[in-house]
Amino acid sequence: MPIGLAVEGANRHDMKLVRETLESIVVDRPQSTEEQPQGMCLDKGYDYQEVRDTLQEFGFTAHIRSRGEEAKDLKAEAGRRARRWVVERTHSWMNRFRRILIRWEKKAQNYIAFLHFACALIAFRAAGLFG
Repeated sequence: MPIGLAVEGANRHDMKLVRETLESIVVDRPQSTEEQPQGMCLDKGYDYQEVRDTLQEFGFTAHIRSRGEEAKDLKAEAGRRARRWVVERTHSWMNRFRRILIRWEKKAQNYIAFLHFACALIAFRAAGLFG
């Protein structure tokens, strides 16, 4: 489920947008406690101390797959498939919208509007309220 978004050029590394993405979350989150911590699952592209510090600052428990860890696990168990992370699944949902997959808009505001529309549509579908 998309919770926030940030738009930048394709040549910008994802880990540079973590703070901006977390700041864009519009839904108020409950406070994270020791009994009920809030986790954030990220793939190995986010395996940096800067990202872990940012997640801790925002009250998230980081669940980041270390670089090389998944390859070791796959080698150990023949026939085992890689786990599809939440981030990649959400990207797949977003890529089903042709207007988002291929950016036609010159203005970032117009593109962001379509991203918000797609996120709302995904949320409605997941909740069973729409199509």
